[in-house]
Amino acid sequence: MAIVSDDPVWWPIIKFCRLYSYNLAACSIVVIYDWALTSGQEFELIWRRRWTFMTVLYICVRYIGILYFVYVCEVIYITLQCANKSPLATSVNILLLLPNTWITDVAWNPVIVNAMLGVIMIARINAMYEGSKKMFVFLVVTLLASTIASGVMMVIANLGVSSQEAVLSGYHTCITTIDAEMVHLIYESVISTIVWEILVLFLAVWIVIKHFRELRQSSTGLNIVHCFTILMESHALYFLVFVIMTCFTLGSISPNITNTMERVIYFGIWATSQMLQMFVLGPRLILSVRKSHAKYVARADGGTGMSSIAFHASGDVLIGEDASTGRDVKHIK
Repeated sequence: MAIVSDDPVWWPIIKFCRLYSYNLAACSIVVIYDWALTSGQEFELIWRRRWTFMTVLYICVRYIGILYFVYVCEVIYITLQCANKSPLATSVNILLLLPNTWITDVAWNPVIVNAMLGVIMIARINAMYEGSKKMFVFLVVTLLASTIASGVMMVIANLGVSSQEAVLSGYHTCITTIDAEMVHLIYESVISTIVWEILVLFLAVWIVIKHFRELRQSSTGLNIVHCFTILMESHALYFLVFVIMTCFTLGSISPNITNTMERVIYFGIWATSQMLQMFVLGPRLILSVRKSHAKYVARADGGTGMSSIAFHASGDVLIGEDASTGRDVKHIK
C-alpha cells in the first residue's frame, strides 16, 4: 500500500532527491561527452583491432557506464514528464524505473566495475614484472579476495532491503528502506578495494623505480623509462581520483552532514569522483596504452629509434621493443 503524506518532515528528502538527480544528469553528460571525445581513438584502437580479452573489458567498463547514465537520464526525464499525468500513472511509471537505482549506484556498480578494472591492473602490473608467474598468481588471489569480500558485504547489506511506493507532498517516488547499519556496511565495503589499489600502486612504483635505476644509463633504457612513465601517468591520475572517491565514501558514514545543501554538495562530489574513476579514467587505462603503442608503430615505420610498452594484440600482455633494432627489449610471454 502506498505511503501518502503531506508532512513537511519529508521536504528535505524531496529537495535532496531533486537536486541530487541534477548532479546525476551532469555526470551522465560528462560520461557521454568523454565517450564522444574519445570515440575516434576508440574506433581506431579498439573496434578496428583484433578482439582480445582487454577489448572485451574495455567495452564492458565503457558501456556499462554509458548505459547506466542513459538509464538515469531516462528516469529523470520520465519523472518530470509524469508531473502532468494522473497520480496513478505517475506512481506506476516511477515504480517501474526507480526502485533499485540507489542500490545499483552505490552497491553493485562499484563491485562489478572495480573487479573488471582490477583485471586490467593485473595485466599492466604483471607485464611490468616481465610476466612473472608468481606475481600473476599473487595478484589474481589478492583481487579475488578483495572482490569476494566486497561482494559478501554487499549481499549482507542488501538483505531485508525493500521498496515502497510513496506520494510525498504530491511528489511520486519510491522509498527504499534499508537499515542504517547496513548502509554503513555498503560504504565500508570499499575498504577491501582500497587495500587492492594501494598494493597495485606500490608494486607499480617499486618496479618503475627499479627500472629507472637499471636503465637510465643507456639510450634504450631511457626509451623504456619513457614507456613506464606513460603507464604511471595514467595510473597516478586514476589512483588520485580513486582516493578522493574513497575519502568521500567513508566520510559519508559521518552523522555530521545534516544540512540538505551540504548533503547535496557532498554526495555530488562523491558521485562525480566515482563516475570519473570507473567510467572515464578506467577505460583510459587501456586506451592510453594502445594510443602510445600506435604512436610507437608510426615512429617505427618512419625509422625512429624508440621503445614501446603496449598491449600486445596476440595475448593481451605488455611488450617493449626497440624500433631501431627490431628486437624485444622486454618481451613478456
